[in-house]
Amino acid sequence: MTDAAPRRMEQLSTEESLRLLGSVSFGRIAFSLHALPAIRPVNHLVDGGDVIIRSHSDSGMTNAAGQVVAYEADRIGEEDHLGWSVIITGKAELVRDVEQLARYEGRLRPWVAVEMDAVIRIPPEFVTGYRLVNGTP
Repeated sequence: MTDAAPRRMEQLSTEESLRLLGSVSFGRIAFSLHALPAIRPVNHLVDGGDVIIRSHSDSGMTNAAGQVVAYEADRIGEEDHLGWSVIITGKAELVRDVEQLARYEGRLRPWVAVEMDAVIRIPPEFVTGYRLVNGTP
């Protein structure tokens, strides 16, 4: 990267943050596993403002059900280092409704060759989004 103008962060609205989160399919879930912080990269979709991910039992993420978790996704340019980052915080829950499970399994394909046996929903209680832009305030 060449020398660039200073950057500044602009706070995003909840609506813009969720729209941006829905525009990408990859993020990271942070949760507690064996009383320690754990972070896993996962693909996701946004449905009605909720983040939906699929998991398998061996990942430990199914233990996040009932926990407050954080989910982060971003799009930052490699060259210019401009872009955005969104973090949602909410209580993870396992999706148990058969129709919803079928719908999410059809829309959210795993990126790894492992059978995904759980769908996790994260309704956002807190949404924090920032855009990194050129310039000074």
